[in-house]
Amino acid sequence: MTSVGGNTMEAAEVFTEVNKLRAQLLNSVDVATDARREEVGPSSREILARIENVILGIVTSLSRDEAPVLVLPNRSSWANVSFHSAVGLQMSSGSSVSTVRSDCPSSVTKFAQIVKILSVIYRLVQSDSYATKRDIYYNNTQLFGSQTTVDGIVDDISCMLKAPRRSLHVLATSKGLIAGDLRYMEEDNTRIDCRSSSVAVAVSSNISGIKNILYIKYIVSAAKFVLIVEKDATFQRLLDDDFCTKLSPCIMITGKGVPDVNSRLMVRKLWDTLHIPTFALVDADPHGIEIMCIYKYGSVAMSFEAHSLTVPSVMWLGLLPSDLRRLQVPEDALIPLTRRDESKLGSLLKRPYFSCQPDWQKELELMQQTKVKAEIQSLATIAPDFLSSVYLPNKLRYGGWI
Repeated sequence: MTSVGGNTMEAAEVFTEVNKLRAQLLNSVDVATDARREEVGPSSREILARIENVILGIVTSLSRDEAPVLVLPNRSSWANVSFHSAVGLQMSSGSSVSTVRSDCPSSVTKFAQIVKILSVIYRLVQSDSYATKRDIYYNNTQLFGSQTTVDGIVDDISCMLKAPRRSLHVLATSKGLIAGDLRYMEEDNTRIDCRSSSVAVAVSSNISGIKNILYIKYIVSAAKFVLIVEKDATFQRLLDDDFCTKLSPCIMITGKGVPDVNSRLMVRKLWDTLHIPTFALVDADPHGIEIMCIYKYGSVAMSFEAHSLTVPSVMWLGLLPSDLRRLQVPEDALIPLTRRDESKLGSLLKRPYFSCQPDWQKELELMQQTKVKAEIQSLATIAPDFLSSVYLPNKLRYGGWI
């Protein structure tokens, strides 16, 4: 295996297969339609009307001496989701619902919490101001009890009102990081430059407000590809190894494990704007594969927002289970699958999207047979800089993705 060189000719060779992939992707999607898929949410007036409609239902029930009931789409059931290869996991129109009653001891607190958050959102939208989910929690810690409760209810309301969270004027602090050949402008006209080779930038909390990524006055990215990195430790190692310079121009992003909505929105924004290949670098284990599937096809819980969160063109760059034997990763760097791993692997293989990904299916079946998994860090047992100097450059040069 050869390591990546520094001259322009070698860099151009590295991108030959990546450029071919980009041409294939552009042929298979209607770029104009795909760009429009970055949907504009409902207007503030529409959001206010939808909230008023919910409150009117509560008032009407009270006027009839009936206990008010809120109806929420069920966001946790696979039965409510359909799979479309061009979109991912999408909530079905006739999905089942759950009711939150105001006269039932087990749900009265949740009813109060939903109404409280609806009132906060109404004020935010009306005054054209924004708040984080953390702000909402501290608005009434006694009522909400935990931040997790607020997070879940905001998503429930988003689904109930059929509006993305950003249209509700509720933001979340991002946990993701981004680096590489990218500059853009935030909604408040702050200029963000991700080109420092050693320090990453926090993913924006307001992705819909990002402007000027491409072809406009302040732009700017000449990146050939986007690399999604599963774990922060691997991302930091690649930064330390100066990967973004070695394989310049490119963009790296990590959601630090299971990605938050902002990291997923950013990956989607980059695809909508740049239309360049997006690769995933995850551990060769069931958990890493599931995380990659969230970026590519979405999750059941957020299936109501699939159009703005999924990037079905994501390619699996590594670490492939078949790479372990091919690269002769030392036995002591391999980890036996636990029962939990085997159960997760079995459930992954039953998911609807694997039927249209036979190459992915083969990799999962290989893991089932060998009964071992490996972290990306296991490549360091071959050579300390093997990942950034040999493995990734060769994968990109020779089209080693699936």
